Amino acid sequence: MEALLHGVMLAFGLILPLGVQNIFVFNQGATHLKFINVLPVIMAAGFSDTLLIYLAVAGVSFIVFNFEWLTVLLFIGGFFFLVYMGWVMWKSQSEQSGKQQSNKLSAKRQVTFAVSVSLLNPHAIMDTIGIIGTSSLVYTGYEKWLFTAACIGVSWVWFLTLAVAGRKLGQLDKNGQLLKRMNQASAIIIWGMAMYMGYQLFSR
Repeated sequence: MEALLHGVMLAFGLILPLGVQNIFVFNQGATHLKFINVLPVIMAAGFSDTLLIYLAVAGVSFIVFNFEWLTVLLFIGGFFFLVYMGWVMWKSQSEQSGKQQSNKLSAKRQVTFAVSVSLLNPHAIMDTIGIIGTSSLVYTGYEKWLFTAACIGVSWVWFLTLAVAGRKLGQLDKNGQLLKRMNQASAIIIWGMAMYMGYQLFSR
């Protein structure tokens, strides 16, 4: 039980703060008329976090700490991708007309963006490696994998909850103006994260 509760509390502490991944999942929940159309982004985000958590606990991803050039590459790639994501969010249109919406991403683009904001986010990788990976070292055998399962389970529940919350907001926003403003606010937050990432890269 200790390993399970530790994993749940730790995962919630890491995933609750506002981040690009959370913004994207919530946004897709809000902009799709049918919840089934949001499943690709939920699954992509969930599987991406599952992979990162597994690698961290298994010790494989500690390689990032041992190669400076790999860390720099992650930050450069993350910076440019966040700038692009911010532009996509800013330019998106959310006006609704009857049952039509123009701010819908295809399943392929949902998966691509969700995987990218998960695996091209250096801060998410560092958190997973440095906190979840390190915390798992106190456990062995069954307890270690119970801890891992708790962290993974929290991620899946959280992404599902975000998509549902976004869906409810989308249903209340009849003319799409609130979603449009939310997209623009999300873009500003994402650009701010990109600038901070760039600052960290040049101050290394």
